[in-house]
Amino acid sequence: MNKDLQSIQPDRPNIITTEIEAISFYRKMDTEATVVEMIAGKHVLVEEFYSNGLQVLAELKRNLLLKHKDKSFQGQRDYRSAFREASHRLLLKVKENKLIVKKSPDTGWLELLYPDVSEFYVSFPEVQGMNSSWQWYEKGIEVKTLNLTLKPYYGTYFPTRFDHLKLFDKWLKKYEGSKENAIEIGVGSGVLSFQLIQNGFENIYASDTNKNAIIGLSQESKRLGFEDKITLNQGDLFENCDVNADLIVFNPPWLPAKHKLEEGIDKAMYYEEDLFPRFFEQAKEHLAPNGKIVLIFSNLAEVVDEENTHPIIEELRNNNRFRKELHLKRDVRASSRRTKRRDSRDTEKVELWVLAPKDK
Repeated sequence: MNKDLQSIQPDRPNIITTEIEAISFYRKMDTEATVVEMIAGKHVLVEEFYSNGLQVLAELKRNLLLKHKDKSFQGQRDYRSAFREASHRLLLKVKENKLIVKKSPDTGWLELLYPDVSEFYVSFPEVQGMNSSWQWYEKGIEVKTLNLTLKPYYGTYFPTRFDHLKLFDKWLKKYEGSKENAIEIGVGSGVLSFQLIQNGFENIYASDTNKNAIIGLSQESKRLGFEDKITLNQGDLFENCDVNADLIVFNPPWLPAKHKLEEGIDKAMYYEEDLFPRFFEQAKEHLAPNGKIVLIFSNLAEVVDEENTHPIIEELRNNNRFRKELHLKRDVRASSRRTKRRDSRDTEKVELWVLAPKDK
């Protein structure tokens, strides 16, 4: 596994480092006319106050919703695509790694992600994303199954609901097999690997395609005192892995992709058609004798669209590689007690599957 993490550079929002032609937007200007120019392809530079940018985005949303009235899945995707394209022409200027407009948020990622440049332009939505990420990073996320607070790195998926972690914790506490080696594929913010360590696993080999996940987990492992237990690798599935594991753990994306995926969080949420076949084919080659695969999944795709198939069931039905040892389910609770669902997601369940190789 690749231990040379120093050479990995984080994925970060695109910036503009040259002077550009842009409309300077001030509070008392015609917001509606400015948005029309922005949709037509002009860049707009937010001046004076950070809130001026929020004013432009609110008008952009109003403008586009008048044109995109189709409430279907595809219609809403078209609206979001148009909003994304136009909104990224709304810019903020950064100087000495700080936003220069007044009353703007203090976003530490501007310095940590751009140590090589201190003056540039960046889109307003990217700043919003970095600011939200920075608040999570500073505050931390309490994970009760770990009794720890984690600090998720920019561009890394982290859980906001914890039913699947409780399901995994319940199973781990009853696990009686060997705990010498485990592999986690798609490690993300590291919650499952940390659960494995806390439950006695000696060596964790954790992999992710997302460079930011590996960088962040390297920092978190050191902060939490787990660095001697975990080896990190940035790569696809079992790439560069020469380990045979007692346990392979995979919490894959829960929704099939219907669009071209970008690196990072996009690939943590949606899976491409070949992901599961490639995973199962490679996983069998990395299991120790009597090893097991644990997949943490959901019926969300089937809840959203009845025509979606279940990739784990498809594997068991169509291939002769694995047999099911256990299948646990748990209802998904709302993230807040105040949340009252009024859609089909009230039938969503998280799942834990335990698979073992079929006897030859």
